[in-house]
Amino acid sequence: MRTVFLASLRTHIRRYVAAAIAVTVAVAFVVGVGVLTTGAQTGIMAGFGAPFRNSSYVVSKLRNEDAFKLVERHGENASPLGRAMLTVRAGGRSYPEMGVGPVAASTDLRWQKLTSGRFPAGKGEAVVDVWDAQNWDVSVGDRIRVGEGATAADFTVVGIVQAPSPVAQASVYVTWPQLMRWADDPSLGIYTVTVRGAVGPVPDDAKVQTPEQAIADRTAQLQNGVDTWSLLLLLFAGIAVFVSILVIANTFSILLAQRLRDFALLRCVGATRRQVMSSVRREAAVVGLIASLAGVLVGIGLGYGLIALIKTLSPITPIASPPPPAPWLLGGLAIGLMGTLVAAWLPIRRVVRVSPLAALRPDTGTDPRTAPGRARLALAAVLSIAGLLLLVLAMVSHSTVVMLAGGGSLFVGVLLFGPVLVPRLIQLTGTRFGPIGQLATKNAVRNPRRTATTTASLLVGITLITAVLTGITTTSAALNEKLDGQHPVDAALVSTGKPLSDDLLDKVRRTSGVDLAIAVDGAVATVSGLDKPIPVIAAPDAKRVARDGGAFAQVEPGVIRLDESAFRQLRLRAGDKVKVAVGERRAELRVSLATGWGLEALVAPETLAQLTGSSAPRAIWIRASSDADSARLVGALGDLAAPAGANVYDQLEARETENAPLAILTWAIVALLGFSVAIALVGIANTLGLSVLERVREHALLRALGLTRRQLRQMLAAEAVLLSLVAALLGTVIGIGFAWVGYVTFVKQALTNATMQVPWPLLGAVLLTAALAGLLASVLPARRAARVTPAAGLSFE
Repeated sequence: MRTVFLASLRTHIRRYVAAAIAVTVAVAFVVGVGVLTTGAQTGIMAGFGAPFRNSSYVVSKLRNEDAFKLVERHGENASPLGRAMLTVRAGGRSYPEMGVGPVAASTDLRWQKLTSGRFPAGKGEAVVDVWDAQNWDVSVGDRIRVGEGATAADFTVVGIVQAPSPVAQASVYVTWPQLMRWADDPSLGIYTVTVRGAVGPVPDDAKVQTPEQAIADRTAQLQNGVDTWSLLLLLFAGIAVFVSILVIANTFSILLAQRLRDFALLRCVGATRRQVMSSVRREAAVVGLIASLAGVLVGIGLGYGLIALIKTLSPITPIASPPPPAPWLLGGLAIGLMGTLVAAWLPIRRVVRVSPLAALRPDTGTDPRTAPGRARLALAAVLSIAGLLLLVLAMVSHSTVVMLAGGGSLFVGVLLFGPVLVPRLIQLTGTRFGPIGQLATKNAVRNPRRTATTTASLLVGITLITAVLTGITTTSAALNEKLDGQHPVDAALVSTGKPLSDDLLDKVRRTSGVDLAIAVDGAVATVSGLDKPIPVIAAPDAKRVARDGGAFAQVEPGVIRLDESAFRQLRLRAGDKVKVAVGERRAELRVSLATGWGLEALVAPETLAQLTGSSAPRAIWIRASSDADSARLVGALGDLAAPAGANVYDQLEARETENAPLAILTWAIVALLGFSVAIALVGIANTLGLSVLERVREHALLRALGLTRRQLRQMLAAEAVLLSLVAALLGTVIGIGFAWVGYVTFVKQALTNATMQVPWPLLGAVLLTAALAGLLASVLPARRAARVTPAAGLSFE
């Protein structure tokens, strides 16, 4: 059988090249998914999770005194995360409520990114965040004053830093001993400490996590406690494995089906079942091993290439180039090798179970009138019903694992129904394409199994693309809507001194990066529970600039709404009653809390009229343009605000850092869709090429009966387009259904404001692309078929 083994490899080299391509693409898909997802996770760790980098554990939910003890016990192996809200005086101006946070003693635990200068090393030294440095017009070597009264201290700015994470952002960073100057300040909050090495004893109510767990926790907090990233990673890992095995199995099914007569002849001349099985396993092992190794290399190249492309197309997206992910590489190699062996085993097992003479007869296994056909349809029905039940259970229990199991079961059921379903759909479609289309239709449906197998890979690809595009559209819209509600105003100029002039408003509107700006009238008021006077404003025109349509500024009479993020040391709670005074006028108002517009209190126009009869512009609200350089815009606004005695309050930095995980996720998914499209194209081209090779005699007979080469190419092109369109339409319907299940199962749980959105224009483009892909996939096989003369084709074996 060794001679047979070597002869088979030589004789069927063209067929095995097609099989090797399928294995290579499938393994490359798995490895590429691994590289991309690992790169996305590394990017999240470098950005959103930067404060936890290089630590062993993250200890959270600490009280200040417990955090102080933990830092004192671990020394350089601890990095406290938190801030005090203090007044900073820089460039002759005072900026209230600025965050002052600590810099870790160990260089390995410092999470801020140094852009110029150095980190503070001793007393009287500090670094300033790049956004605030531009706003305050501060650079390395300048002096600032932090705090007021007896605890005030002067610092020399020794560096400018960038804070990539909103977890512990501050305006000024000092060493831990210097921050302890404000240990008794009520605004100081140190709730989290990262530790390198063993943590030791902690309070019972403290929470100890690994950095990865802490990042997952905090990203989930942005999505109502649902870790969407991990769910999508699980989803794509399941899809990668499923698609890879399916593509390999489909290709080998066609490949070995073409050789069933060869295997039967070997049985007739004396080969045993074991010998035939052993020969096929060896052939599959050789092809699988070589192709899997090639797939690992191709997947690594594509994964890192796509990461580089993402960085080029979107430089601000913090995706990183990770070390080669060993589990994904080994997993891809194992899937390729084992998938090849299993895919080769199933078809040959069918032929060795029957007698050689029976195997020489035409294959009717997919005919529903035969016992194997009925068994296949019965299995398809069972899997489809089980899949539907599991999907319903997933929507009720909100279980992603159950959803994956149900989706896989239902999809396998659809694929098993393929030999019955796909030919009928092709018959409905192809009869409208004229004589060539009718001939292509008859050829396409003549062998139902071959037709179903040819469309399988594209069906998988289109289903995946449709489901994910719908999911991205729905999730992105909901996340953006949530961010719009959290940060309705991009930036604001606020004055508690003299009113803001019309000239300043004109200058703001002419500033590069400003899309819209409005002046908001109000008055300076004292509010019980707050230490300093603040502007109290009414904003009936907020919808002109607000990202949320102005909903945050719609306040009922008798209510005062405060920005909880601006007044971090707030001692007030929602529902509290406060006394508000503007001069001699007073009112008792009920507190409402929201976030995202700045250091002003919002009231209804009627309430403002009750408090003052002479309101004046106290704030300028700004909406940035989509292409604005946020840091430069904030710096320019600071230059305008300083002469007017106003403060700048921006939400652009917070919005950018909170939006970073979504940007990484979106680009990673787009890249994964690229893999899916490649799999679909290679799959349909591969199986179409094999089916053309299988039908050499059939095409030669058509040529002998008068079909020209051009008509043969047109027939094969029409057949490929029909297969592509039917697979695309069916995949679109199934994909939208799967997207709806995913929406109910976990998107709605993560984002309660999410509504299902189907991107019809994009899906229409996908259908057109699928038709063109089918047409392109037919070019080489059609040219190969047309080059064979009728005489040579009829003598082909």
